Amino acid sequence: MAEPLSRRDLEFLLYEWLDVVKLTERRRFAEHSRETFDAVLELSADIATRRYAPHNALGDAHEPYVGDDGTVVLPDEITSGINEFLKAGLVAGSFDEELGGMALPTVVNRASAAWFQAANAAMSSYTFLSVGNANLIAEYGTPEQIDTWVRPIVEGRFFGTMCLSEPQAGSSLADITTKAIPAADGTYRVTGTKMWISAGDHELGENIVHLVLAKTPGGGPGVKGISLFIVPKYLPDGTRNDVALVGLNHKMGNRATTNCLLNFGDGTHSPDPAPGAVAYLVGEEHKGLSYMFHMMNEARIGVGFLATSLGYAGYLASLEYAKVRTQGRPVDQKDPTAKPVPIVEHADVKRMLLAQKSYVEGSLALGLYCSKLVDLQQTGDDAEQARAGLLLDVLTPIAKSWPSQWCLEANSLAIQVLGGYGYTREFPVEQYYRDNRLNPIHEGAHGIHGLDLLGRKVVMRDGAGLTLLAETIGDTIARAEADPALAEYAAALRTRLDTLVATTVAVWSAGDVAVSLANATAYLEATGHIVIAWMWLEQLLAVGTSTGDFYDGKRAAAQYFYRYELPKTGPAFELLTALDRTTLDTDPAWL
Repeated sequence: MAEPLSRRDLEFLLYEWLDVVKLTERRRFAEHSRETFDAVLELSADIATRRYAPHNALGDAHEPYVGDDGTVVLPDEITSGINEFLKAGLVAGSFDEELGGMALPTVVNRASAAWFQAANAAMSSYTFLSVGNANLIAEYGTPEQIDTWVRPIVEGRFFGTMCLSEPQAGSSLADITTKAIPAADGTYRVTGTKMWISAGDHELGENIVHLVLAKTPGGGPGVKGISLFIVPKYLPDGTRNDVALVGLNHKMGNRATTNCLLNFGDGTHSPDPAPGAVAYLVGEEHKGLSYMFHMMNEARIGVGFLATSLGYAGYLASLEYAKVRTQGRPVDQKDPTAKPVPIVEHADVKRMLLAQKSYVEGSLALGLYCSKLVDLQQTGDDAEQARAGLLLDVLTPIAKSWPSQWCLEANSLAIQVLGGYGYTREFPVEQYYRDNRLNPIHEGAHGIHGLDLLGRKVVMRDGAGLTLLAETIGDTIARAEADPALAEYAAALRTRLDTLVATTVAVWSAGDVAVSLANATAYLEATGHIVIAWMWLEQLLAVGTSTGDFYDGKRAAAQYFYRYELPKTGPAFELLTALDRTTLDTDPAWL
């Protein structure tokens, strides 16, 4: 079985392109070196391939269920594999040393996490949701909350979730109905129902720390009335809190991650005479959604990584298969007695493999680039922090949505490469596709991120976000223009970048927000293609004149993306500049 990720590609991206070792010159990362980064990555690859990958199909076939005693039952192999991850201390990767963490750069920690996401997406979710949960509390919680809830997560004893959606309110969080009422002791009592809660209940650790969005009295309608609460499964004294598992959702993929319908405060456990689940306010009332964006934005980049990792695993599996599966003869070979050739020799199979390679390696580059921006934002001077933060704001909807769309397409192509075998459960690529199909949905569907990108990110601060993105891509183009071997790519990207800027202006000239945003998803997809083309030009600059199959593979994938994919932005921009009203003017009765 092929490894789920390419060690060589990670090494290239981290060290030859992003030069992450230079981060060790910053005080936060001064205790690290190339050797410590390599040690973490090697340990991650070892545990992921040895304790996660072998149980990927097992967790898919034997998904969690609720036992007779009301507890969630997971296969023992999954529990023991996660325990090995926890014992290795990898959950502590990016946390400050004062919290018991390793203080790894985010970019290295994300590379470590990608091994687990590629090896077993469902198993990886339990711990990585916990990390995002703890990061939020560490940022906005009180010292007591950090000691009570964050440290046990970093130690691997507690797990964490995010509880946003409700049965009637998915992306539209303004419509949540969960309530939080202040109690006399300074805590709150939460009542309500949360839906689609990943890792919402299990027996993997001592406790589950739920971060719950709820509305408090006097907050007013909409999102401005939302507050954020810590609602643990067990209270600090060990008493069971009034958090009840109503049932598990049965998913198309990612089956080994429990996905729960949870009731808060329905009286199932009643730890207190007052009705409701005991809850602890994070920060100030009515600012909950702004706090939750800390975890949501982290999760959005994480979803992009998850989509990338699954696409990468499928690509490598289909590549391995194509090299050993013999079938057919070259189209110019007329001798029927000639031996069949490996299918990797056929032009159309190479097309499908090049497409996958261009999608997954481009997406991995984007995810790691955004992760390095997080490190620069945390450790730079004021100017560097502001620049990195603004660029990250613009790139986040793309880093989530583009891999979720195109690495899913990579999984579809992987099935196609394997043919009939790819459509069977005896081979892994069909599961990769099912697992990956969730990623275009959760943490904001494409439509949500299209609205975010076009409606907020590129126009905020009088267009400062788009200006910075264009300047940053322009800097790469300028460097490439100095290299005759890259001049063709530089010219193509400059043309498309200029069109992006002009299209943005044209779209907002409509004078009607509904018209301007009607085709925001097309804008997201086209802008994403330009960003991935930028990532490929960056990689070609890092390749330089290096020789060998690995570097030639980078050149081939970049050429594919520029010849086959980047031109697809043309029709999208034409649609956008025409201010097409097809979707607006369609009567629901016609559908």
